[in-house]
Parts: sequence; C-alpha cells; structure tokens
Amino acid sequence: MSPRILVFAGSIRTGAFSGQMADAASQQLAELGAEVTRISLVDYPLPIMDEDLEKEKGVPENAMRLGRLFAAHDGLMICSPEYNASIPPLLKNTLDWVSRISKDGDKPFKPYAGLTVGLCSTSDGNFAGMRGLYHLRAVLMAVGTQIVTEQCSVAHASEAFNEDGRLKNERSAKALHRVCASLIEHAR
Repeated sequence: MSPRILVFAGSIRTGAFSGQMADAASQQLAELGAEVTRISLVDYPLPIMDEDLEKEKGVPENAMRLGRLFAAHDGLMICSPEYNASIPPLLKNTLDWVSRISKDGDKPFKPYAGLTVGLCSTSDGNFAGMRGLYHLRAVLMAVGTQIVTEQCSVAHASEAFNEDGRLKNERSAKALHRVCASLIEHAR
C-alpha cells in the first residue's frame, strides 16, 4: 500500500518559493509511489494561538480540520521559508494550534501521533533556509513526530525552478529525491 503524504508550504505569499518547493516535492513523491495530498494553509485561517481564546472558544474548527487531515496521512512534507533565521509565524501558529488538540468530540485524538515528517526549505539567500529547519525540527520533535534525517534546502530560490516546476540544480534535485524517498520509506 502506498503511503499517504500530506504536503504544504509554510508561506501563503503569492509566488512563494516554499510553495514552488511544495509543488516540486509533491511531484517527486508521486513519482516515487506516494499518494499525495497538496494543501495550502490559506484555506485554514487561524487566529494567533492564545490559551485564553482556546479556553473561551475551544480549538478553532480550521485547526481541527487540519488535525484530522494530519491524522489521515502517514506522513507530512513541510516546505518552509526562513524568516529571520527561524520558522515563519504562519507555520508556527498552525503547528501550535494543531498541538492543542486532545480530543475529537468525546474521543481522545492526537493528530501528530505516528506521523513521519520530511522537511524542505527555500530562500533567495545563501543559507537556503537551513537555519529555520533547525527550529522547525525542534518544534516537530516536541509535538511527537518522527523527522527523517534527510532534508532539501534550496538557495537562490528565485532562479531554482524550471518552467515545469522541477529543480534546475542537479544537487538540489538529488537532495529532494533523497528526502522524498526517505519519507516514503519511513512513513510505510
């Protein structure tokens, strides 16, 4: 049975390099035999994580929708930009809200339980978003996921993709292949 992999970018900016990376990763994962679901966080708007708000109104429905999506998959591929050498606020807020889920209705529910995660980053700078992935790994470990060792970080992202959405640079393309293959192997 093919592993089910949910793919999304940590940015919703029009033309975001992380969105292009998520598209390239989706294509690579599908070619390697995964059943891929590609989403955009723009479709799951959430307020800023606030425990007072959670106490008053509960976990927002969009966080619950995401939590159910996470749980319905064997793995996640997160393609992140880097903001000030760290995680973009949209992505951190999303991960934090989903981590607050402990039940669905009256049944215990942990969306991150059993999930394997692959990571990619993009940046137009020389560091390729790698610094942000260290922080992202720490957050994902704290919520209980397993993160594959391999990752793909793409520098000079404004020039990194072909017209067909694939990576131009052979080294970057091989890194993407490795992280996708590892994610599939571990998600099985």
